[in-house]
Amino acid sequence: MYFGVDYHPEHWVFPYDGTAEDPEARWIRDAELMVECGVNVVRMGEFAWGLYEPEEGKFNFDWMVRAMNVMQTAAIKVVLATPTAAPPVWLTEKHPEILPLDERRIALYHGTRHAYCKNSDLYWDYCRKIVRAMTGAFGQHGQLIAWQVDNGIGAHRTETSFNDETRRDWHAWLRAKYQTVERLNELLGLRFWGQVVTDFNQVPMPKHTPTVHNPALLLDWQRFSSDTCVAFVRMQADLLRELTPDIPVTTNLRPLARQFDHFDLAEALDFVSMDSNATIKSRSAENAMEIDLMRSLKKSEVRTPDGESGFWVMEQKAGQVNWQEVNSLVRPGVVRMFTHQLLSRGANGVLYFFWRQPRIGSEKFYGGVLTHDGRGDNRVFQEIKQIGEEVQKLAPTLAGTQVFPEVAILYSHDNEWALKFPMQPNKHFNLREHVQLFYNALHGRNIPVDFARPLDDLSRYKLVIAPSLHLLSGAEADHLKLFVHNGGTLVATCNTGLVDEHNIASASAFPHDLTEVFGLEVREFDTLAPTEENHLIFKGNFPSTHAHPARLWCDLIEVRDCQVVATYAKDFYAGQPAITVHKFGMGNAAYVGTTSHQSFYLDLIAWARNLAGVTPLLKVPDSIEVSLRQSDTAKIYFCLNHQNSPVRITFYKPMHDFLSGKTFTGNYDLPPHGVLVLDEQTDAE
Repeated sequence: MYFGVDYHPEHWVFPYDGTAEDPEARWIRDAELMVECGVNVVRMGEFAWGLYEPEEGKFNFDWMVRAMNVMQTAAIKVVLATPTAAPPVWLTEKHPEILPLDERRIALYHGTRHAYCKNSDLYWDYCRKIVRAMTGAFGQHGQLIAWQVDNGIGAHRTETSFNDETRRDWHAWLRAKYQTVERLNELLGLRFWGQVVTDFNQVPMPKHTPTVHNPALLLDWQRFSSDTCVAFVRMQADLLRELTPDIPVTTNLRPLARQFDHFDLAEALDFVSMDSNATIKSRSAENAMEIDLMRSLKKSEVRTPDGESGFWVMEQKAGQVNWQEVNSLVRPGVVRMFTHQLLSRGANGVLYFFWRQPRIGSEKFYGGVLTHDGRGDNRVFQEIKQIGEEVQKLAPTLAGTQVFPEVAILYSHDNEWALKFPMQPNKHFNLREHVQLFYNALHGRNIPVDFARPLDDLSRYKLVIAPSLHLLSGAEADHLKLFVHNGGTLVATCNTGLVDEHNIASASAFPHDLTEVFGLEVREFDTLAPTEENHLIFKGNFPSTHAHPARLWCDLIEVRDCQVVATYAKDFYAGQPAITVHKFGMGNAAYVGTTSHQSFYLDLIAWARNLAGVTPLLKVPDSIEVSLRQSDTAKIYFCLNHQNSPVRITFYKPMHDFLSGKTFTGNYDLPPHGVLVLDEQTDAE
């Protein structure tokens, strides 16, 4: 297991540290302090292009080789990033055409990072040159264990650009997809507002306009921009594998914060890495959802530096950030707790950002393991040191273990994009919030969750949640039918199957191609303002613990042969079905025609897990988060207390804690932000 930091040796030379006689002296001290913390890996070089190549064609890699040699002496491995996220000033001055243009065709200038157009052939050529030069300089270094491509792909709304080369690639993408102009006009619905074209080159990029663009065109633009991001990463990844075939490739992803298809991009990588802002968030379920999504991006053909099958956290916040309105300190014990949350959900490598707060640049007050003085006697350093000792202790136990959920939440980037476009039935409906309600309920019941695309292999899951698959292809609908027919339990919701993959509304009843599975038709839907609500009346064995409202969206359901679980309480559709369940083949298909508050989803999950035969991991208080990593021979439970006060856990059978070495039976008070790592063995040494 790898435990490390993000290190920037270029920041720590004279006059910022070191001496005039020995400008790089600080590197040795940093390595000594890293070893004291238990660090065995560093990531370096993500913004070093201007230092590697200060003038075109004149390379200077010697300083980084010396930094890697310092790490070698300390037995610390290295992940090197390609520096293409920050092109050097000389490059953009010589070739300003590589700068990205925004939707008003205004250039975004250099002097920062991400100032490049991903569709620029010229920029691709320069990227290949620096990558080739890097592999020649570092590829055979004994400390190198992985490459990171670029850094923060798509950050700062740079997934798209509106350059001439982008327009060229856009038209080529459309030509490859649609083959003929007639088919393009038909499937984009360009008859609307008379926007038909006679040539692919007439199709506009969605630049700034008087009113909204065609949503079908916007969807294809998002897909094209996503494919551009993936192609840029794949170009570098393929080149790195060609030149250094034994070194795996990754890049750092920010969950649900970038507008490209993360599943597609993960296919270009050997293993997935994420940036985690967990320590600045107060809700454990939000953090857990982001982690589970990242783990789910690549479930097979994973190649990590240590041969494990999980994912890495390339940037875990060690302290406060610097981009909020108020950047408060992270409280003691919180970094430790969130590190164990990452490990508990499948991470096999965690690196902290920063190693030391920089004295220069825009991130001077970004928290680090070390403070500006670099002495190593600060509070966060001591906490990271404790975590390092715990990770070393857990590494043998966690080796070969994985997370194996029985529940999946379906998530499609195409669907998310479609729901963000203007002119929706209810602008207050938010897919992320809708998904989070389901996830919170599963998390609150300590039921592990994967995320999957609708066409992924679902056979490993007992229960599949499909929150508002507004955009649903016929193939995806057929796949869900097969899952239920073969014995799975599917829970779908309102705003499902309203449009197909071309963003064209169905000519048949909603949800299109799934009415047979659910045994119903949605004939109309009523959307509500946030200040309005209907109410639900339950029947049968649904475990309703509260009076539950119907909010934002109310499907008017016509029953075919399903069982009604709940009805609406008022308005002209009072008494009409709101929630149903239908036996289809060997499985069950539940349909929830509205949205509600969080308590409803806790009850819904209690009902659905009984339908599917899914059980929680451990019986603990609701405020304790439980995760499970397992192998054929071991089950390792993590218990995390996210509260600021102790929580009492009752152990009904002896449980051994790997961190303390103690065995617990009966009552135990888990301290604030406390962590237990347990198995059922009682003879552990």
